[in-house]
Amino acid sequence: MRDYFIRRLLLIPPTLFGITLIVFFITRFVPGGPMEQAIANATAVAMQSGSGGGAGQEMALSEDQLNQLKEYYGFDKPWYIAYVAWLGNVLTGDFGRSYIYHEPVVDVISQRLPISMYYGLVTLVLTYAICIPLGVFKAVRHNSIMDNLTSVLVFIGYAIPGYVLGAILVVFLAARLEWFPVGGFVSFDFDDLSFWGKALDLLHHSALPLVCYLIGSFAFVTFLMKNHLMDNLAADYVRTAIAKGITFKDAVRKHALRNSLIPIATNLGHQVSFLIMGSFLIEKIFDIDGFGLLGFTSVLNRDYPVVMGVLFLGAILMLLGNILSDILVAMVDPRVRFK
Repeated sequence: MRDYFIRRLLLIPPTLFGITLIVFFITRFVPGGPMEQAIANATAVAMQSGSGGGAGQEMALSEDQLNQLKEYYGFDKPWYIAYVAWLGNVLTGDFGRSYIYHEPVVDVISQRLPISMYYGLVTLVLTYAICIPLGVFKAVRHNSIMDNLTSVLVFIGYAIPGYVLGAILVVFLAARLEWFPVGGFVSFDFDDLSFWGKALDLLHHSALPLVCYLIGSFAFVTFLMKNHLMDNLAADYVRTAIAKGITFKDAVRKHALRNSLIPIATNLGHQVSFLIMGSFLIEKIFDIDGFGLLGFTSVLNRDYPVVMGVLFLGAILMLLGNILSDILVAMVDPRVRFK
């Protein structure tokens, strides 16, 4: 098993190489890049000032200025040479400078990464802390009043997209009733508050976004746990254990529950990338300057250094999440042996 995971770790660098190479190649030829935007802005300024006289784009910028723009954006070299240069800088921890923020990409990402990690970790902990016990309860009390009632509530929540619920909560609970802040991660005077004041302020701002984050995965994890536990409770080995004198409670806790956690463990590893990426729609609605919104806006603004940095980090998390899923499955299920 150790050799299997070592091989999986050794496959991460070539996989990252292939992903970044493809995306870097696409960014070189996709229309509306930073060069085109700079030329369009210069042309618009020249036409407004009257110096362009309605002429073409060639009169807005000289040849020397175009060459300087190409050098600044890194388009003065063939794409494969530029990729090798970018890859060499990445190995030293340099992802370049953002075209929009005019700061190093590492600084731009590090400013927004903790925000998305906070929401991701809290969402993950609350989801599994609530959904696993709820799924067990629904399985052992199948077709009871509480099982049917919770199923209705969970399915109603599952039918509402998180960003739609976020818009409703902002309008009614934040804007009209003013029970919660309209947006933002913390208040403007956050640094001046005491420790408990900061904690309450953060909780006050996080309440509505966390509800929107939780609602998406709540039903999935709950019914994943319930359905697999019911399948295991109906299996022959559980009936045999009960026939030998083991109580139903011990049969659930010692036998069926562990086997039912296997799909939960598989899904847990895949949630690692969601911890960081988050949901740009929810961050947009609540005006949260997080990592997911950064990736979305960088694509729209053709901020390619930030796009590559976000992609690089997201790909690493996805690959590590897959390995983590295998590790968790091997821990939960002793029958699993990777060769």
